[in-house]
Amino acid sequence: MSVDQKTVRRIAHLARIKVSEEDVPRLEGELNSILHWIEQLNEVDVAGVEPLTSVVAMKMKKRQDVVTDGHYAKQVTQNAPAAEDEFFMVPKVVE
Repeated sequence: MSVDQKTVRRIAHLARIKVSEEDVPRLEGELNSILHWIEQLNEVDVAGVEPLTSVVAMKMKKRQDVVTDGHYAKQVTQNAPAAEDEFFMVPKVVE
């Protein structure tokens, strides 16, 4: 896959990027280089390779998925203009 100068102009138009005519050939070359790299990456056999979140093998830290009140509702509501029973009080907005 490769792009021509017409496609470069169209991409710039769609991206709303102002590209001067003298930059179009250079961008055509750069985009074609990027596409060539992507084609090379598609040739890599990744069958059986687990997806990674990091290049360093590490166990993901997890916490228990337990519903709690956060244990500090008083701290959260202490600076509220109005609070009652550890809940924010707000003016009624729906009649």
